Amino acid sequence: MIGILLLLVPVLLYLAAPQIRKMLSSGVCTSTIQLPGKVAVVTGANTGIGKETAKELAQRGARVYIACRDVHKGELVAREIQNVTGNQQVLVRKLDLSDTKSIRAFAKGFLAEEKHLHILINNAGVMMCPYSKTADGFEMHIGVNHLGHFLLTHLLLEKLKESAPSRVVNVSSLAHHLGRINFHNLQGEKFYSAGLAYCHSKLANILFTQELARRLKGSGVTTYSVHPGTVHSELVRHSFFMRCIWRLFSFFIKTPQQGAQTSLYCAITEGLETRSGNHFSDCDVAWVSAQARNETIARRLWDVSCDLLGIPMD
Repeated sequence: MIGILLLLVPVLLYLAAPQIRKMLSSGVCTSTIQLPGKVAVVTGANTGIGKETAKELAQRGARVYIACRDVHKGELVAREIQNVTGNQQVLVRKLDLSDTKSIRAFAKGFLAEEKHLHILINNAGVMMCPYSKTADGFEMHIGVNHLGHFLLTHLLLEKLKESAPSRVVNVSSLAHHLGRINFHNLQGEKFYSAGLAYCHSKLANILFTQELARRLKGSGVTTYSVHPGTVHSELVRHSFFMRCIWRLFSFFIKTPQQGAQTSLYCAITEGLETRSGNHFSDCDVAWVSAQARNETIARRLWDVSCDLLGIPMD
């Protein structure tokens, strides 16, 4: 009898998977708004959630920039999106968030090319990397996930203000609940855990969003952080353990299209202006950790980030 039950369990899980996945992936962007004449930048849009986000924005008529490190892969994705949507205004530009020279080069080229920027989605990221540093000497998670997007947003901020109403969406994670901002060990040189480093960087995304919203109040630029859900993507490529977990529970993990819904919701849904600075999950406001609500830490992280990146503090 026990043997029969053990055989039945995976079968039952397989049969129940569509219903369980649907339950776990609630939250769909239902906005019907169209975006002709709007310009959007999506980082890391050559794969996963970013690709699906870019595809949906293009489907709605926006001029979309795929900002990614692998330009060849980005070009293939751009052609795919153009063919699927019929929108030829899908462009690819080189952006390596682990190198501030690349970030500045991307921003310089974009600002010379475009008169407007209405949507910036800071989607790219790394997860559970072995200890390594960016070209500028930052620990990889905090360097790419936080500092890279911090600098990119700073460089494009005036264009966002000129194009208002405009929005900034920062992709964070539920993992931020395990994160802490340890200013004495921000670069992981005293102690390093690949898993925790990811959590710390996702907490930084939320703190950045909140402080940015505070500073942009009244400017017409609003900003939101999002938890996309547990999504099948290339993000776990650095962790054999996580790849195994993803395969084991693949029936219950969101597809990239499902994972893109909350980013889209925050980028295009009308009437969200009063929610600027909030964190969203499944297309609704979500609870954040106590440290993620700490304004003092948010302001200090802003100042430290400016100092590390050579940005004048105001």
